[in-house]
Amino acid sequence: MSASDFRQIAIRTESGKAERLFRAAVSAFCSLTRPSRREIAQLEDLTLPLFDSVPVESRRYVAAALSECEYAPAALVRRLCEEPVDVCAPLLVRSRALGDIDLIALIGRHGLPHARSIARRKDLHPTIAQLIKALEKPTLVRVRQPEPIADVAGADAEAAAAAPSAPKLPGSAAETARRRLRSMMLADGEATSVNPFAGSATYSKLRETALTGNAAFFQTALADALDIDFSTARSLTKHSSYVSLLAALRALDLSEDRAFLIVVAVYPREFPHPQAIRIFLDRYRLLHHEAALDKVRGWKAETLSRAVRGNTPVAANGDQAPDVDKASLGASLKAS
Repeated sequence: MSASDFRQIAIRTESGKAERLFRAAVSAFCSLTRPSRREIAQLEDLTLPLFDSVPVESRRYVAAALSECEYAPAALVRRLCEEPVDVCAPLLVRSRALGDIDLIALIGRHGLPHARSIARRKDLHPTIAQLIKALEKPTLVRVRQPEPIADVAGADAEAAAAAPSAPKLPGSAAETARRRLRSMMLADGEATSVNPFAGSATYSKLRETALTGNAAFFQTALADALDIDFSTARSLTKHSSYVSLLAALRALDLSEDRAFLIVVAVYPREFPHPQAIRIFLDRYRLLHHEAALDKVRGWKAETLSRAVRGNTPVAANGDQAPDVDKASLGASLKAS
């Protein structure tokens, strides 16, 4: 589809009917047997700004049309999949533009309604299929309570099995599904490694806060886990790259799958294709644990330095505190 084609569509809809332009652009795109990257980008540039202006019926029509399109624009498909399941179900079932990471993220955000449609996909990844089955029958899944001592896990499981299940409140099914999703990412039978830097409660807190989508919640949990101040933790997640966060998670000695789940929740745009996941795993494996701990010690030293500078008394003439205090500060920083 050329730029002139889009202009002709726009000329025919000068009356300001965003809905007609939205439908016409997608229909014209779907008629192409093999669209180029430029044509895919053109469709996204044209339709995404109109998205909030079109009614639900048009979104449903476009979702159905793109579900049969082999080269559907990924950004438009992902935007449509954030709609209720009665709009985006055809895409969840058939679209090739959705990768495994996209499907997991959608289940995490929307729960069982989206999960049931995703379960109808052909060649669905076995891990995702198993997850959806667990969400459908949550009583078959044992939720492990955060516990820093690994040896008491068996006793906790027996106590949980003996305890009567609490009645579910209306409207809690979706949230229950999200909690079940967050407990995945470990293969069956895989032993949970003991974390020398922090207990499993720390990972649970990082995972839960990262999946809320609220950056401040996650930054607070990260500051608590690393024993640094909030401003330092916030700076670790404000970069365009996840490299600093990678070092923080490596210092916590998290397994690869746990670290990946947290990073993809904080930086979802960094993993548009499987190659990006492989790059992440290579970086995480090559990052030595001691090197990551050194970085954390540096952040803690900066935190202590700022705290001491903020509390250092100032002499009457405006000069700094005596040298003995500076020496004490230096010793404290080295000790950290």
